[in-house]
Amino acid sequence: MTLEPAEGDVPYHPLYINGEWCDAQEERRFLVTEPATGEPLARVAQASHADVDRAVAAARHAFDKGPWPHTPHYERAHIIHQLAQLVQERSSELAELESRDGGVPIRKTTFNDIPLGLHMIHVFGELARRSPYEPLPWNDFPTVSWNFVWRDPFGVCAQIIPWNYAFCMAVWKIFPALATGNTVVFKPSSLAPLSAIELVRIIDESGLLPRGTVNLITGPGGDVGEYLVGHPKIDKVAFTGSTEVGRKIMGIAAPHIKKVTLELGGKSPSIILPDADLDKAIDGVLFGMFYHAGQLCEAGTRCFVPNSMYDEVIERLVHRTRQLRVGDPLDLATDIGPLISFKQRDTVERYIALGREEGANVVIGGGRPIGEEYERGPFVEPTIFANVKNRSRLAQEEIFGPVFAIIRYDEIGDAIEMANDSIYGLAASVWSEDIQQAIEVAKRLRTGTVGINEHHVLNPYAPFGGHKESGIGREMGVAGMLEYTEPKHIHVDFQRHRSGKIWWDALLPPLDEEA
Repeated sequence: MTLEPAEGDVPYHPLYINGEWCDAQEERRFLVTEPATGEPLARVAQASHADVDRAVAAARHAFDKGPWPHTPHYERAHIIHQLAQLVQERSSELAELESRDGGVPIRKTTFNDIPLGLHMIHVFGELARRSPYEPLPWNDFPTVSWNFVWRDPFGVCAQIIPWNYAFCMAVWKIFPALATGNTVVFKPSSLAPLSAIELVRIIDESGLLPRGTVNLITGPGGDVGEYLVGHPKIDKVAFTGSTEVGRKIMGIAAPHIKKVTLELGGKSPSIILPDADLDKAIDGVLFGMFYHAGQLCEAGTRCFVPNSMYDEVIERLVHRTRQLRVGDPLDLATDIGPLISFKQRDTVERYIALGREEGANVVIGGGRPIGEEYERGPFVEPTIFANVKNRSRLAQEEIFGPVFAIIRYDEIGDAIEMANDSIYGLAASVWSEDIQQAIEVAKRLRTGTVGINEHHVLNPYAPFGGHKESGIGREMGVAGMLEYTEPKHIHVDFQRHRSGKIWWDALLPPLDEEA
């Protein structure tokens, strides 16, 4: 990949504003390190408020004066497919970068994250071919007219993502906005910004988009991100992150009545029904929990198990978890990498201590892996708690780490009630050989996505988002695309003569020509 000249032994990444790579004001920079080793990966420009102003101004001019909002939808679709091809040519490099930057196992980035991101780009290109014209039903009141909805792009979109699914989230923020004719100011997480920076670099090098259509700023969310959200010339905010920060985002956006979509936290349940195939369900719920060390918002962190199967399920979960290998994310044999930071490990370890205090039993894990190879990174053993109470903090609060709570239930109705007993409602999974019964259970779960005999599989044709405090609005699919448009009703009246517009007479009676 083409990088700016190295600073010391690591590359330097500037801001990208109005089609140019540029330094931040006062040339402020921050260091990005590799979670597994603590080694420096890159230095990145740290934007100031003045830099945000420049980026917003560029996006504003590109939207108000530039060609992109008026480019036909089918041309935008063609450009997006071209960009996907350019990304694919760098997929191996992107996978390694994502692994090093986020501590993500290389098997995950190579076989899931980057291919999924590519698939998403193509899907957004396909969805971009949908006409912004939507016909409305026939209407002849008060007279015959032609009515349709025209969908305008929203405008200048501020987009902010976290560190845990960096490449895919960059894709599902940037490309729906582009597909519908918007311009973008994009801010990745300071903890893992590099794959998103490279995505913007690919867009820049392609020369396919007008200047100012995509802008990249980097820096801390509490400063740069909040200033961006509150900027008066931003029309829409799309944020993925914690529920706590989401509440703050809503408050900052409120004075300007900005359109806000939020994809926030989760405490997603998995429910094993009595007829489940345990050979499949055991691996499935573990995949739902320990994938990327549990650092995914939709991770299935609570598992509800029938009393009649509880001991067997615990035994099998422990046996299978013991086979998981924690280690170097660049090693193809690694199943679970490090957490993103030592601060995050501190948080996870506090919850493990809390679970013990609440009376739950650690049946495996609960500590740090032992060995010299683990000393430089924030590694935590995959941990399973048995005999967890659903109202305990361990079962109610988002941990964002490899901590699994297993909860007993008597009747299926009890499992559904406990699954819904949460401030969150992002995802869930149901494990059963009776598909009809599983669907009925899924219908009763107050959550945005339910997998039946599956967890974590994202479908870019389907809407993704949460109920309750897991968010507002949707990402991906047609629903996600429409979040970036403003519907406009256009009414074309077919009554050509004033005498036929009798409803006008309620205000303006016909003139008395004899008078």
